[in-house]
Amino acid sequence: MTKERVVLAYSGGLDTSCILKWLIDKNFDVICYMANIGQVEDFDAAIEKTLNIGASKVEIEDIRKEFIENYVWPAISYGLIYENRYLLGTSLARPAISEGLIKCAKKHQAAYISHGATGKGNDQIRFELSCYTLLPSIKVIAPWRDEEFVKKFKGRQDLLKFAAENHIPVSATPKAPWSMDANLMHVSYESGVLENPNHEPPKELYLMTLEPSLSAGAPSRLEITFKKGIPVLLTTDDNKTFNKSLDIFLALNEIGAKHGVGRIDIVENRFIGLKSRGVYETPGVTILHQAHTDLEVFCLDKEVFRVKEILKNKLSDYVYNGFWFSPEGQYTKKCLDLAAETVEGTVKLEVFKGAVYILGRFSKTSLYNADLVSMDKHSGFSPQDATGFINIQAIRLKEYHRFLKKQN
Repeated sequence: MTKERVVLAYSGGLDTSCILKWLIDKNFDVICYMANIGQVEDFDAAIEKTLNIGASKVEIEDIRKEFIENYVWPAISYGLIYENRYLLGTSLARPAISEGLIKCAKKHQAAYISHGATGKGNDQIRFELSCYTLLPSIKVIAPWRDEEFVKKFKGRQDLLKFAAENHIPVSATPKAPWSMDANLMHVSYESGVLENPNHEPPKELYLMTLEPSLSAGAPSRLEITFKKGIPVLLTTDDNKTFNKSLDIFLALNEIGAKHGVGRIDIVENRFIGLKSRGVYETPGVTILHQAHTDLEVFCLDKEVFRVKEILKNKLSDYVYNGFWFSPEGQYTKKCLDLAAETVEGTVKLEVFKGAVYILGRFSKTSLYNADLVSMDKHSGFSPQDATGFINIQAIRLKEYHRFLKKQN
């Protein structure tokens, strides 16, 4: 009898290694898919490990460039930030990985995909909704929602026991008392000691950025040029220039990290209704987000900017909740792409001790008019021109207060 084939989103850790063996024991032909999205990983060791456990094949795909150009750059252009604080590093990575999963499933004619996402988190939704949209016929095996699996594995100790019984190698390094997820864009930390919202993150938790108070002793000055909302050129204070997407991003990550930029500690609202505490490091995108926002206000019409703010908040929710490929997500992205048409120019900034300071900006598409706004010139707009506007607003306010008096 031919075994049914499943593509497993494999991370190399304890959970997905045990899931791999569990799926094999369930008589599945398992292909492991690993996306290189910028995490620190020994991919050669991961290949050897999965084949020894019993995977029929391992596919490793370098999607770093695609992740930056197809997900991170649009997110910068759209201004995406969930609940005004979280720059969506994990949320953007999941649909990128899902594209690779589905491509692998199609290539090997697999009927199923599987993942190791917890049943209480957001990633299960992001993976599954993305995969269902990309390939509606695909079926999903979610072990951490499977009654048999959850009954067998109540926690880490059960996983460790299963790994030992099946000769699955486990890292000798003691597990940190929190979980971590990393990609090019950020590192996220949650669970363990962080589940107490009042417990301060240990100093040794942060892997990507320096403690701001101990960071570089001199500021870094940068110029970032955008075209249609997308970064196209980075110039540093030592006259180095970067014009390729991955190079720009890696350079900004390095600069932001050495200055301790991009650390946040937040409680956020998960899609499934739970609140969770997360700690994040996002150095490069924090710099880009602030630079882009400054240029956007400089270039866009006031009312267009305000409509865009509403749409970006909607899209931030869609992305966080796993709807990157949804009809509403696609529609909102097209609207936001229109706003980006005139967001072009260069922003000067300084990065120092955990902060980003905007120093200046230039754009040929800006609506800023130095002559009109000048206090020394009266070309096209004089102070008296404001009289009509003030009078109209004064009438409105007087009528409002008259209404309040009647109510009293």
